[in-house]
Amino acid sequence: SSVSWAFSQSAFPQVKRDPKTAQATPAGVLPNERSFQNAAKSNNLDLMEKLFEKKVNINAVNNMNRRALHFAVGTNHLSAVDFLLNHKARVDVADKHGLTVIHLAAWCGSLEILLMLIRARADQRAKNQDGMNALYFAAQSNNVRIVEYLIQDLHLKDLDQPDEKGRKPFLWAAERGRSEMIEKLIFLNLHTSEKDKVNLVMAFWSGMFNCSICSMLNISALQMATQNGHTSLVSCLLSENVDLQRTPPLHLAVINNRISVLNSLLSAQHDINILNQRQQTPLHVAADFGNVELVEILLKAGCDLKIADKQGKTALAVASRSNHSLVVDMIIKAERYYAWKEEHGESIRDPSSSFTLTFKQDHSLETRHIRSLLWELAYHQLKANEWQRLARSWNFTDDQIRPIEEQWSGKGNFREYGHRALLIWLHGTLMTQATPVKHLYEELVRTGFPQLAEKICQFKNETDSRSKKCAVS
Repeated sequence: SSVSWAFSQSAFPQVKRDPKTAQATPAGVLPNERSFQNAAKSNNLDLMEKLFEKKVNINAVNNMNRRALHFAVGTNHLSAVDFLLNHKARVDVADKHGLTVIHLAAWCGSLEILLMLIRARADQRAKNQDGMNALYFAAQSNNVRIVEYLIQDLHLKDLDQPDEKGRKPFLWAAERGRSEMIEKLIFLNLHTSEKDKVNLVMAFWSGMFNCSICSMLNISALQMATQNGHTSLVSCLLSENVDLQRTPPLHLAVINNRISVLNSLLSAQHDINILNQRQQTPLHVAADFGNVELVEILLKAGCDLKIADKQGKTALAVASRSNHSLVVDMIIKAERYYAWKEEHGESIRDPSSSFTLTFKQDHSLETRHIRSLLWELAYHQLKANEWQRLARSWNFTDDQIRPIEEQWSGKGNFREYGHRALLIWLHGTLMTQATPVKHLYEELVRTGFPQLAEKICQFKNETDSRSKKCAVS
């Protein structure tokens, strides 16, 4: 789960304080730079874009040597992280405690953000001043999927090294009573000493978890994964011993993040909807990993979005279960785009004419103004549940609305739900050649929000420095 991350000692992994730096020094950021960092912390993309256009230094550091990317990663804001990485934010700068964004992603539990940082060439082996790397932070905060990815996908077993006090991730997890993590580390054979077993038994007697975990030290990895329902781990184990009859080449390309191989296979007319032993398509696997680039390729190639795996889950449901909100939104955009294309045929925009077909998050200058309007509508105008009313009027299905709502928790997060739904609507509107602002005004009036329509017009005119009279033609 997400950490409420205010960089306080209570909300963040413990770090050793250097007496020389314990007292805060004057903040070295300009007002615009501080505003940019706050915007990254609150996921305010509109303000981030405006400040970026004013040439704000996106890599400015505060008195703790933290940058906007630290704040975006530490608050699990995918959109802000995506924006910063697209604009070349530095990924390997440590704060005064040696904490990098890789550490924050591992602690906060966002595999999707971790994948984005690794693709941006962040140092996977970075250590803080206590000698702790990403594996330590994931183990302490019980983020099993992060540990799986580091060890099983990236093969970074060398992260399992003692810290400055001679303690390994297993001991940190045992001390904190992380039973699920203990299972995983035993499974991965990252409990190499008798001292580890002693700490585990001590944790058992303190009531942190039940005795069945202790017995797992004598259970084979595959047996334990099967008994405890770790189906994704079983799949990874089987794929280590490659069997093309079990794992089709397209799936292997996705599992190993081989974009060039995937493109070659698709060009050679390999069946894009081929199923593996779990009845999953390549899109299911890419969605489960949260790999935006691979999902984009498969969506643009026209894969079948309705196929369900053995558990009855579509790729959209898999992405939602794995909390990959960027992928969830991409798949919903694709579902709506291909539905419109099938219904309207040639009347739909040819993507090669004005807009390049993409299902990724939109950061283009051409749409900045309408995106600003949508942000204003979602965060300052729409009330709880009103976004659902709009979405249903735009033919969003319950199967599309539900995954949007599953990505977050909290009383005020309907604003984020609404913002995502509005951006998905915008994607379809642009593809169908409608004028977005005019269409938005008409849709608000049609669905019973005339006052909101006028407010949007007023906001548009104010931001355009034009007259207050609404002009939508």
